[in-house]
Amino acid sequence: MEIAQLEAFILAADLGSFRRAADYLHLSQPSLSARIHSLEQELGVSLFHRMGRGVRLTEMGKLFLGYGEKTLSTLNQGKEAINSAMNASGGILNMASARNIGTYTMPSMLDKFRQAYPGINVHINIGRSSDVLQMVLNEEVHLGLSRALNHPDILTIHLYDEEIVLTTNPNHPFAVKGMASIYDVAREPLILYDRESSYFVLINETCRAAGISPRVEMTLDSIEATKHLVELDMGISFLPKSGVKDELERGTLSIIPLEEGYSVTLPTAVLIKRSQTYLPSVTAFLKVLRNTYQFELPQLPEN
Repeated sequence: MEIAQLEAFILAADLGSFRRAADYLHLSQPSLSARIHSLEQELGVSLFHRMGRGVRLTEMGKLFLGYGEKTLSTLNQGKEAINSAMNASGGILNMASARNIGTYTMPSMLDKFRQAYPGINVHINIGRSSDVLQMVLNEEVHLGLSRALNHPDILTIHLYDEEIVLTTNPNHPFAVKGMASIYDVAREPLILYDRESSYFVLINETCRAAGISPRVEMTLDSIEATKHLVELDMGISFLPKSGVKDELERGTLSIIPLEEGYSVTLPTAVLIKRSQTYLPSVTAFLKVLRNTYQFELPQLPEN
């Protein structure tokens, strides 16, 4: 069954005439009649009563008309969706984001993007950085935001370095002193976020480099829960600086510099699959990010 057959059938039914339908479609009447005849053969029924001055639907024709109209309408909607997706002023952008980025950095990104491209619908999946990488590789999303990961099939665009800071209750001795030694940190109850996260791995690597074993008393899968426990002075923690801005303004948490000058940063990047065809919505989002993070926009093979 072809779209041209459905169009000929529906138009002839609406106009009650093969000749008028043929004129509308810029076809000869025999060509239009052949299309409808082929459709009738495929369905195994007669769709029209042929009369001297026109045609009218048979009972089977009336039954089939509604389905034909729905099918043609759905196809036209699909064409419109494709046209919209290929236009940066509309369409869809599917993204994946690591939890911290999605919670603390993504909202401002999306606000700028929505102001620049209000017609693009955005869908976001949240997970660990490893989940983001897999979704990009599987082409479940158009791009991902996560820690900088290397993979031969992935284009990694560096955005910024997330600073991981030692955080305490404002009344903690470290906060009163204004700084702390990494060796003193080793003696404090440490609350860390998600053993599977990049932060956990990075903090452990930093401690090993300093030759100490951290006293990890709790691990949670929520940065928000971790912050609340530190606010209650149940321990100290290393947290992404972007995630404690509100608490610093309220005075419920303090950031403590390390005496030895240790700096813990986590590179944050956009992940894009090299082999996929890039929609204009992807390029539009990258342009918004470029205005904030000042990176060189890569040459992407657009559809």
